[in-house]
Amino acid sequence: MQKIIVTGGAGFIGSNFVHYLITNHADIHVTVLDKLTYAGNKENLSGLPEDRFTFVKGDIADVDLVDSLVKETDAVVHYAAESHNDNSLENPYPFIHTNLVGTYVLLEACRKYNVRYHHVSTDEVYGDLPLREELPHSGTGPGEIFTETTPYNPSSPYSASKAGSDLLVKAWIRSFGLKGTISNCSNNYGPYQHIEKYIPRQITNILCGIKPKLYGEGKNVRDWIHTDDHSRAVWLVLTKGTIGETYLIGADGEKDNKTVMEMILELMGQPGNAYDHVKDRPGHDRRYGIDSSKLQTELGWKPIHTDFREGLSKTIEWYKNNEQWWRSQKDAVEAAYSKNGQ
Repeated sequence: MQKIIVTGGAGFIGSNFVHYLITNHADIHVTVLDKLTYAGNKENLSGLPEDRFTFVKGDIADVDLVDSLVKETDAVVHYAAESHNDNSLENPYPFIHTNLVGTYVLLEACRKYNVRYHHVSTDEVYGDLPLREELPHSGTGPGEIFTETTPYNPSSPYSASKAGSDLLVKAWIRSFGLKGTISNCSNNYGPYQHIEKYIPRQITNILCGIKPKLYGEGKNVRDWIHTDDHSRAVWLVLTKGTIGETYLIGADGEKDNKTVMEMILELMGQPGNAYDHVKDRPGHDRRYGIDSSKLQTELGWKPIHTDFREGLSKTIEWYKNNEQWWRSQKDAVEAAYSKNGQ
């Protein structure tokens, strides 16, 4: 593969994947297709070599644009998505347009030109798991941790739209012979993440002198993975994964929100209880946990960033050192949360 399209490549996870490709694979040219919604930022791609990188502003649901790009490429890696649960509860329409209609348009173009397709998805399509005291949990029984055979049970308009897009991919593989794979990843953290998300919101609140905000009692558990480890996993699935297969990506990083909050406060020199409780999100999933043994066994992937505290500390430093990247958005983000009492 010498030419790869990365949809949503100006967003958080997508831009990190683009940097990974450019840095580690000198023979690849990357075309980023991104609509540049509020969550996309062209600055995330600054400094990339012009001879190996092309940026196209556009909508993945634009049939003619997608067709013109896909017919000239070797592979499509589809990151583009509306992805914030709270926003999907406020207005589901953009999630249906991008995550379902946009995915359909990409699938049809890849089918037409017989182009390799990889679909980046989320563990949230599986719903949630029972809360547990011991974390991370390594048990693999039904309902104890997500596996590739866990039934879909989405909880929000966001996760429902992602589940629907996954099922479209599966259908196109089976019905039309699409050369496709799927990966479902746990919660990412790292540089370039929009400040509406949990970790960067708390970091930037502290930097702005605002008390961080914890949903409910903070017992909800997320399985954290550094975005660099996610990028390496996607590359392996794209290049070595079995067509038609799904691979789960996770780093045994289960931690409840309260623990993450207190770690952020400690690393930033604040008292461990210096946060406010706010009303919980409607339908808030209790726990996510990923079994990535298939990815590790079949493709030889292992996470490198296994020290969450160290990774979190470096992430905090990134937001400290890149205030110009997020500062102009902060007031609007907090105003939107405040409107909903969060």
